Amino acid sequence: MPPADELPAASPAVTYALDGRVATIRLVDPAGRNALNHDSLAALLDAVRQAASDEASVVALRSRGDFFSVGGDLRSFAAADDLPAYVERAVALVNTAVLELVRLDAVVVAVVQGAAAGAGFPLAAAADLVLAAESARFSLGYTRIGLSVDGGTSLFPTSLGLHRALRLALLNDVLSAQEAQAAGLVARVVPDGRLDAVADELIAGLASGPHSALAATKRLLRESAQGDPEPALRREALAVVEQASHPDGSEGVGAFVERRPPAFGGR
Repeated sequence: MPPADELPAASPAVTYALDGRVATIRLVDPAGRNALNHDSLAALLDAVRQAASDEASVVALRSRGDFFSVGGDLRSFAAADDLPAYVERAVALVNTAVLELVRLDAVVVAVVQGAAAGAGFPLAAAADLVLAAESARFSLGYTRIGLSVDGGTSLFPTSLGLHRALRLALLNDVLSAQEAQAAGLVARVVPDGRLDAVADELIAGLASGPHSALAATKRLLRESAQGDPEPALRREALAVVEQASHPDGSEGVGAFVERRPPAFGGR
């Protein structure tokens, strides 16, 4: 059973807890490396909406285990009878969650250990502040499985710069925590054993701060940098569903699950 203040959301892979002005959304499937499927994505979205309803001042995105999230659950992708339809639903859920996180008045803090990969990377990057353990790693990997990016990756050119975003998306480079900090993604890198304590201290400080001023500042800076992110997320969704309908998409997902090199057919 979870602690009394940590209640399961619609999926046992996600919990939601409210402690004063702090809402904690936690991925709790360490055995599955916190991979995301329809159920966990729906629960994630429900938790974001609950935080908005609770008027939390701070929202913490956290996870249990050695991984923040490895992104989409590709085994569920491979098992789907209709891959494009499955991908369409998954992308609609993750993109909506990211959009609503960005639009929250609350300051969103992602606490990242291990890998933030695939959709786990833009999910972490949707936060206003990212704290990373020294061992944290960030990667996309979409093109490696024949899919285009989703989850808010198309917002990366604004936050990380166009050519860095292209390098991450096209070459599937892995960023260390230190490299992610140098790129401007990560606010602080801390020793692995200190991550939770440092995160707790930072979150408590934000929660005791002037919520109205913090919310206004977040809104002004995000609107100045990004404008309205919704059109970009819609374009992402259309593109990734199109790629899931292409033979390379099904080949890439299947090859990943079967642990073999993909044989892409090109155009």
